[in-house]
Amino acid sequence: MTVIIDLYSRKIVGWSMNNKMIRQLVIDALVIAVKSRNPSKELIFHSDRGSQYASHDFQNVLLKHSMKASMSRKGDCWDNAVAESFFSSLKTELIYHNRYQYRSQARRDIFEYIEVFYNKNRLHSYLNYKSPEEYENERKSSKLCV
Repeated sequence: MTVIIDLYSRKIVGWSMNNKMIRQLVIDALVIAVKSRNPSKELIFHSDRGSQYASHDFQNVLLKHSMKASMSRKGDCWDNAVAESFFSSLKTELIYHNRYQYRSQARRDIFEYIEVFYNKNRLHSYLNYKSPEEYENERKSSKLCV
């Protein structure tokens, strides 16, 4: 599984699952993120140093959307702390409490966790105890009032 997180709001804006860690996995998540966010030019895309992110195919998708790649330092998990924190929460709050017989069951639960709970309801201390969606909506409405 791979996720793309908006660092501003901590919202999961793209994600993909596959039974193998292949470059298409991260490309699919990026395409979903681009469709959902329509990011501005020169956006910085931060990732770890996985071969999927370093692949020519993935780098070409970044270039196509005028994004700049940023990769963490070798062996430094703190450089990708937001993603590491998300996966820790996912495991603690969902995965470790369930036994899945089929991948489709896990996919369904993960979909609900991300799209229903994490993005819309889960409170984040970084966001002053608001959900990512609530945080974004507050910021949009305050920009409209200025």
